[in-house]
Amino acid sequence: MSFRSVIVPVLLLGVLAGCDKQVSSNGQDALTPPANSADIAAEPLAAHAIDRTHKGEAAPTVRFEGPDGQPMTLAAFKGKPVLVNLWATWCGPCVKEMPTLDAAAATFTIATISQDKDRPTVTAFFAKQKFARLKAYLDKDIGLSIAYNPSLPMSILFDSTGHEVWRSAGGMDWTSAAAKAALAEAK
Repeated sequence: MSFRSVIVPVLLLGVLAGCDKQVSSNGQDALTPPANSADIAAEPLAAHAIDRTHKGEAAPTVRFEGPDGQPMTLAAFKGKPVLVNLWATWCGPCVKEMPTLDAAAATFTIATISQDKDRPTVTAFFAKQKFARLKAYLDKDIGLSIAYNPSLPMSILFDSTGHEVWRSAGGMDWTSAAAKAALAEAK
């Protein structure tokens, strides 16, 4: 039995524990995104939701696929601040926050990196949602999930030098004033 055959299922259980299919207060399946960002019940970014204990750490060198399917790392974003959002199509809170990430991408670089296993699933999701600004990155080998052990969705803010500013787990309204202020911390 290889290390990978043991660790990957354990990590996936941790990811799944933080993200499950949810039903919103209006009874709508959380996997069906709301018509517009005003309908999102995601919490605004609160001070208690930000974890700064890893501030200053360099971005991991894990490879994932860019929107063109070619291998890349987070170093490709060096020179500008970037919000990395780890998400999956099967994660209700992830899907729910995507429209607000798309809106925030009008003024900030955002890399939505899917933890799904195949590009067709992610491509179909993006085609259906018709995001104006987001691009479909894919981490089918879940290297970033191994590096961060996230509860999806997880967002990590990196400054222009490729160092972490903060991270946050859980769905957010990325158009809120609190989220805009938190994003402004990256230089």
